[in-house]
Amino acid sequence: MDSLTLADGVDQSLITAGLQRFRGELYRCLGRRRDALFELVDALLAAEAMPSLPHLSLLPTHRRGWGSVYAALAAGEVDAERLAELVVAHRGAGAPVFAVDASTWARCDAECSPGRGFYYSPTRHSAGQPIVAGWCYSWIAQLSWARDSWTAPIDVRRLSPGEDLGRATAAQIRTLTGRLGSREAAPLFVCDAGYDPIALTIDLAEAPVAILVRIRGDRVFYTAPAARAPGQLGRPRRHGARFCCADPASWPAPEQTLQVDDEQYGRVAVTAWAGLHPKLASRGRWTNYQPPPIVTGTVIRVQVEHLPGPRGRAVNTLWLWWAGPGRPDLDRCWRAYIRRFDLEHTFRFCKQALGWTTPRVRTPEQADRWTWLILAAYTQLRLARPLIADTRLPWERRLPTARLTPTRIRRGFLRLLPVLGTPANPPKPCGRSPGRPKGSRRGPAPRHPAIHKTAA
Repeated sequence: MDSLTLADGVDQSLITAGLQRFRGELYRCLGRRRDALFELVDALLAAEAMPSLPHLSLLPTHRRGWGSVYAALAAGEVDAERLAELVVAHRGAGAPVFAVDASTWARCDAECSPGRGFYYSPTRHSAGQPIVAGWCYSWIAQLSWARDSWTAPIDVRRLSPGEDLGRATAAQIRTLTGRLGSREAAPLFVCDAGYDPIALTIDLAEAPVAILVRIRGDRVFYTAPAARAPGQLGRPRRHGARFCCADPASWPAPEQTLQVDDEQYGRVAVTAWAGLHPKLASRGRWTNYQPPPIVTGTVIRVQVEHLPGPRGRAVNTLWLWWAGPGRPDLDRCWRAYIRRFDLEHTFRFCKQALGWTTPRVRTPEQADRWTWLILAAYTQLRLARPLIADTRLPWERRLPTARLTPTRIRRGFLRLLPVLGTPANPPKPCGRSPGRPKGSRRGPAPRHPAIHKTAA
């Protein structure tokens, strides 16, 4: 590859060298069966489609037999902690804004697979209910302000059946914050309405992070109670004036306001009220709290003039809960939540293009190894964005290099592999396997029913 200069003045040879360093460190993150695992990632990046794992062995970049594919996932080793630090180190520049969401690897009929639970699914149903049996993974990805489908996934963790989503997410955020190191601005973690904002606020009270969670439009909060008069008798009040999101008459004067013009949403009005708290009951998560705690935060209201696309769609008011050190940056908050939906594009690309949930692995440990390989492959695509020219199909529009999608980057990655090279060793012929001893029987595999979530 010729040494060319990009528009921002960065030499392509420097980017190529950085990608080669990442691949070298990735190879060292792999333990047993590292050569087969590494070539599996290269085959995944070079393939146009991924109908099944053995199909990847047909590519020239995969020099081993088809039997080594599933064997690498079954007996291989991936140092997840070291790989997570590697991905964080190559997340690139940008604001410390991260999206948090969970996605399910459906394994409804895999009765021999342990560790499966029942999780919500928006597209698949079981017995008429939107639930599936499988493994649930919590993803964290860094967002950018650019209007594209790219994110930077930097951490993934499998949730155990029945594990509290809020506590698991808080532990994942604390671990990631330690990997990020000290920064000038506190990292902002954006969650959808499926997360409990009050529980996250308590679990992350000691961490130097800020959270932004969507809340319902009918939530009720309370201000701090007024100061007691001297000599006043009775129990001190715990709640002040009522704040109902659906009742504008109950709103006091806002602490912060912002009005901006946006190309997609028109006139955007953002209003924030600080020092609000909900009234918690002594049940569920708060059973052991007597009395329940007072958890304060900032409630943010976002009103847009119109939605992107056709102007006939109804416009709903967006309500958010913010908690963290200092005061919220309203412009950063509303734009961060809008960009949170880019993580859905990453899920779709990993599932449909990279085949994250395609392999029929048996154990959750094999699923964990494959998930980390998917994350490593996606990171290489992201790092290779400035190096690959547009390889569009005849019916697709031309796109500048800065706006190429993950699918188009993947189409040209095969031509980049000879330049990058591979640290994997060539396969060593070992002859034919003797196979299973004659007369031996393995017996039926043990069954593992999906685990129902126990009551809190």
